[in-house]
Amino acid sequence: MMGNTYNIKDNVDRVKYDVFEICSKLGRNPEDIQIMGVSKTKTVDEIEQAIKSGITLFGENKVQELLQKTEIFKKYNLPCHLIGNLQTNKVKYLPPLTNYIQSVDSIKLAKEIDKQYQKNNAVANILVEVNVGDEKSKGGIDISKTFEIIHEISEYKGLSVKGLMCIPPICEGDKVRHYFAQMYKLFIDIQSKNVDNVNMDILSMGMSSDYRYALMEGSNLIRVGQGIFGQRNYNI
Repeated sequence: MMGNTYNIKDNVDRVKYDVFEICSKLGRNPEDIQIMGVSKTKTVDEIEQAIKSGITLFGENKVQELLQKTEIFKKYNLPCHLIGNLQTNKVKYLPPLTNYIQSVDSIKLAKEIDKQYQKNNAVANILVEVNVGDEKSKGGIDISKTFEIIHEISEYKGLSVKGLMCIPPICEGDKVRHYFAQMYKLFIDIQSKNVDNVNMDILSMGMSSDYRYALMEGSNLIRVGQGIFGQRNYNI
């Protein structure tokens, strides 16, 4: 147990140092970067260790896991975003659990979120997921249709569009920077259009293997799972 505690603390310190170092070189303020601990398959004890190591934002991939862990986030009054693929039939469980959904990838899903959050007199802060690599195996909206879809869902009273999210193709070396640069350009373009109910505040990109490159290309929220918690256990 103690070894794992020290590993999580060391890992968090390492990620924070990376953020500080990269931001310093780029003239960015490291305090503007949110470090999300992706706690998929991790225990409540491990989450608590991450909290005590300085992580104040978490992400869960599945509604069922978020449901099981919601008490630890409430105990510390910390937000946990839903970041994984979301089926419309699971949306009804979310209003009491989180007000942030990062993986909105269709009009159909946005409509259901709007319906369920309005039913609960709540507003869902959403990020639109963009399929920046045009990969058939991944969810997300086509980059060329992103603004059109955002413009449509900006009319929904139960939603507030807060930014963009992506999971780029797996690339060797720094080739992934091309995709992150595309996302940043899209982010700035939409930001400049000043659409009501659209606040391009969050650009969520970069995971354990590539967050350094994402930071170099303008990300302000990185989603770090293995880089904080170590290897995932898919047998729980």
